[in-house]
Amino acid sequence: MRVVFMGTPDYATEIFKELTTCKDIKIPLLVTQPDKPVGRKQILTSPHIKEYVLRKSLHVDIYQPKTLKTNEVYEYINSFKPDFIVVAAFGQILPKTILDIAPCINLHASLLPQYRGASPIQSSLLNKDKFTGVTSMLMNEGLDTGDILGFSYFKLNKHINVNILFNKLAKMAGTLAINTLKNFENIEPLKQNNLDSSYAKKIIKQDGLVSFKEETASEIYTKFRAFEPWPGLFLDSGLKLKKIEITKSTGEASKIITIEENSITVACKKGALKLKSVQPNSKKEMSSIDYIRGKRLKVGNLLV
Repeated sequence: MRVVFMGTPDYATEIFKELTTCKDIKIPLLVTQPDKPVGRKQILTSPHIKEYVLRKSLHVDIYQPKTLKTNEVYEYINSFKPDFIVVAAFGQILPKTILDIAPCINLHASLLPQYRGASPIQSSLLNKDKFTGVTSMLMNEGLDTGDILGFSYFKLNKHINVNILFNKLAKMAGTLAINTLKNFENIEPLKQNNLDSSYAKKIIKQDGLVSFKEETASEIYTKFRAFEPWPGLFLDSGLKLKKIEITKSTGEASKIITIEENSITVACKKGALKLKSVQPNSKKEMSSIDYIRGKRLKVGNLLV
């Protein structure tokens, strides 16, 4: 079968990789987002999936339209005569013209209708869900509102972080994509129950701001699992918390309560966190011990 693949970040790359291992699937075209300037030096950077295709020298055309809402884009994608269009974290809503070319199947990283939108994986961690998974969905013009074609799920452990979860869900989604494509004619689509739906907003930089005085150790650690490496966790002072663990110690919120060989412990509104490394503004990541030495901080001092 001929499949046009549409996706942009590493989540999409993992699904793309899995599809390329299936001898029954041929991918003649990859549609992804345009290259964008990244970082302080604004270096023009390709999407993760484009870099992968180029690095592997795959025989796949790469198309990077700024918008999908032109006749030129429709005609170009349609010229590949796809049997299916598979979509994973593409970054734009598909217009009806594209949806009408072939069945469009989206691999969404949640158990729909839960967490429609931009940040389903982070949301499952922030809400301390017991289970998470991926859904294959027949796309329509709404935001993750199409009929369900299949799903896979597993139980979350309380220490899994967003990077590991991304990779696990991506591999699961790749397998689900192949199963959905191979069995498409025999699947009875299931309509989503909109009453059970929830929306996962786009993560922004400010979401990483935390306060030892206003939040419990558990709340901060949960954010750490969801937001590291981006946007990461940081204090009002700009100090970034890079490697942390939850501990049973207690003390006055925001104060350093113990200093050990490789870490310091800071009390929160409830409970405490062990900080192994931090990153001051405009500096490299360093051990928390080196940081407090430079600041001449001791047990009983506020961490700033």
